[in-house]
Amino acid sequence: MIKRGLLALCMGLAVGAPAYAAEQVDLDMVGKIRQEAFHRSQVMDTFSHLTENIGPRLSNSPAMAKANRWSRERFNAWGLTNVHDEAFEDFGRGWEFSSSSVEMLSERVQPLHALPKAWTPGTNGPVEGELIQVEIKKLADMEQYKGKLRGKILLLGDAREYKRGTEADSHRHDATSLEGLQEFAIPKTAEEDRAKRVKEFNERQELARATNAFFIEEGALAAISISGWDNGIIRVAGGGSRKAGESVGIPELAMIAEHFNPLVRALKDKQAVRLRVNVDARFTDDTNQPGHNTLAEIRGSSKADEIVMLGAHMDSWHTGTGAADNAAGVAVMMEAMRILKAVGAKPKRTIRVALWSGEEQGLIGSQAYVAQHFAHYPEPTDAAQKALPASLREPTGALQKLRDYDKFQVYFNMDNGSGRFRGIYAQENMAAMPIFEAWLKPFNDVGATTVATRNTGSTDHISYDRVGLPGFQFIQDRLDYFSNVHHSHLDTWDHAEAEDLKQAAAIVASFVYNAAMREGNFPRKPLLEK
Repeated sequence: MIKRGLLALCMGLAVGAPAYAAEQVDLDMVGKIRQEAFHRSQVMDTFSHLTENIGPRLSNSPAMAKANRWSRERFNAWGLTNVHDEAFEDFGRGWEFSSSSVEMLSERVQPLHALPKAWTPGTNGPVEGELIQVEIKKLADMEQYKGKLRGKILLLGDAREYKRGTEADSHRHDATSLEGLQEFAIPKTAEEDRAKRVKEFNERQELARATNAFFIEEGALAAISISGWDNGIIRVAGGGSRKAGESVGIPELAMIAEHFNPLVRALKDKQAVRLRVNVDARFTDDTNQPGHNTLAEIRGSSKADEIVMLGAHMDSWHTGTGAADNAAGVAVMMEAMRILKAVGAKPKRTIRVALWSGEEQGLIGSQAYVAQHFAHYPEPTDAAQKALPASLREPTGALQKLRDYDKFQVYFNMDNGSGRFRGIYAQENMAAMPIFEAWLKPFNDVGATTVATRNTGSTDHISYDRVGLPGFQFIQDRLDYFSNVHHSHLDTWDHAEAEDLKQAAAIVASFVYNAAMREGNFPRKPLLEK
């Protein structure tokens, strides 16, 4: 009898085991989150203020400081706690521009469409000069231009052949493309890849510094390069230098291909081309300044010292209004926090939101935050290694874990445009996949169905992943993010979809709430030590 009873008990436990192992989802709370997100949304109010009231938010610019201040005000109004800005050291100088123009004066008069590169100087009023084509691909190429550039405006590089598009500008995932995300590519050897990237990085930096100094020494007036995209799109980022004490070069602009190419052809036909350039741009600081991340939280209860995080980078480039990259992510993360307060969520763990700065310059803000609060690798002592981005440095020793490392649970990020969420990348964290599948199930009806094994990179969740902390990015419809708006002057309000942002905010709010309420710690994949 005793043996039969024990056997029955064991069988009962075995049969019941999957139910105990299944991830618990508070569907009542998910329902409240959906109602608030879909029927009383404020996400477009936030998105609109960031893009059309504040505008582009270059790191350390006056507009970025305004965005930090405004987001703090909103967090306080919603009843969040521990609202503050947190500094990270010596980002560099602020910069802004208010206008720019380029005109062709001969042989005919024509306005040319170009915008300045960030952290390059203005012209201090209009300057006029003969146009000369310059190609410098290596240091030795400068020798041929000595004594030839004074008073000239430089056309950098050659024409680019126009290639007609073969796909639609805007793209949404379908069953086939989502299925394709389930394929995992085995990575190449990291050391070989790093050595190649370090070499290329150092060569680019050396050439940029040398040409900056050379153009100043030779007395050139301004420089113009071709936009990276066709069809009248100006895709432009930074030039010069944001660091006080480093050469910022001469005024430099990016021009649409359809205006750049005719200038090249005219010069090759031996025509004399004269341009007038006027750029009103300025550095807003004389010395290097710290950057600032904005943070706020909903304090937890029984596990308040354990941390669940969500975030997005608030900085942007300067020619559009930083809408898809990344006011969309900021608006969604802010809305997720507003939703949780509105529905009266009482999480066990603390839920903390971070709005990063310096992402566009190499994840600087999030990387500094993780290093200060959770973990970091020892700083290199070699000057050459110190000058490299963290992702390219050689191993410096064992990971230095701080007090809150073991209390950290998970971080969720948004930074792939304003498109609808289709699921999440698991970053090779196999134990996280069934958890995410359970959390996504209540949102299958709004298109979020996929958990992909693969990694995705190039944004702030990598700052966590790099030190062995769970950090994740959502799968999104790309819309026209990589065809029209990414780092371009078309990154504006009109390219976003309100319903997509509402859906994303609901999913984020649900994910962080579930993470804050689950019984066990969020699983971590094995740390690959450098």
